[in-house]
Amino acid sequence: MSVTLELPLALHILEGYLAENKYVESAEADAAIAKALGAAPSAEFAAVSKWYAEVNKDAAPAAAAEEDEDDIDLFGSDDEEVDEEAEKIKAQRLAEYQAKKAAKPKTIAKTTVTLDVKPWDDETDVDAMTQAVKAIQMDGLLWGGHQHVPVGYGIKKLQINCVVEDDKVALDDLADAIQELEDYVQSVDVAAMQKI
Repeated sequence: MSVTLELPLALHILEGYLAENKYVESAEADAAIAKALGAAPSAEFAAVSKWYAEVNKDAAPAAAAEEDEDDIDLFGSDDEEVDEEAEKIKAQRLAEYQAKKAAKPKTIAKTTVTLDVKPWDDETDVDAMTQAVKAIQMDGLLWGGHQHVPVGYGIKKLQINCVVEDDKVALDDLADAIQELEDYVQSVDVAAMQKI
C-alpha cells in the first residue's frame, strides 16, 4: 500500500520518529525516503536534517563505488574507440618480431646412427663392401667411422656410423640404398640412434 503525504506533514512525522531512532528502516528505505525529500530539510527539523546528512554521506561513497565499478572494463569492449596510434605501434612491433623470428636460423634436427651391415658369407670382401656403402651419397648424410666386427665362423659385419639430418634423410631410404648393394649386403639393421 502506498501513502502520499504533503512534505510539511511528512517532515513532522519523520522528525518525531527520528528523534527516537537513528534510521527509518533499512539502508535502501532510508535512501529512497531521502531521495523523495529531494533536499535537506530546514533547520527546524534537526533530527531529520541529521538523518538526511548521514544517509547522503553513506549513499555518496556507495554511488561513487558503483560508478567506479561501471568504469572498469576488464575484458575490453567492442564499442570503444580504438586508439589508432596504439594500433600502429602494435602492428609495427608485431612486424619487427616476425622479421626477427624469420631471420633467426632454424635448428636442424640431426641424429647419429650406427648401422650393422651384414655380408652374405665369409668370402664377401668386407673392405669392398665398406667402400661401396661409403660411396652412397645423400643430401643431409655424413658418413663417420667404421669397424669390422667378428660375428662368427670367420664372418665379419660392418658397423658404420653416420649423421643424418632428420628432415632430409629417412633411415628406411638409407637402408634400402645399402641393401641395393646385392653383391655384398645380406641385411642392414639400425644398431643405435641418438638425437644430436
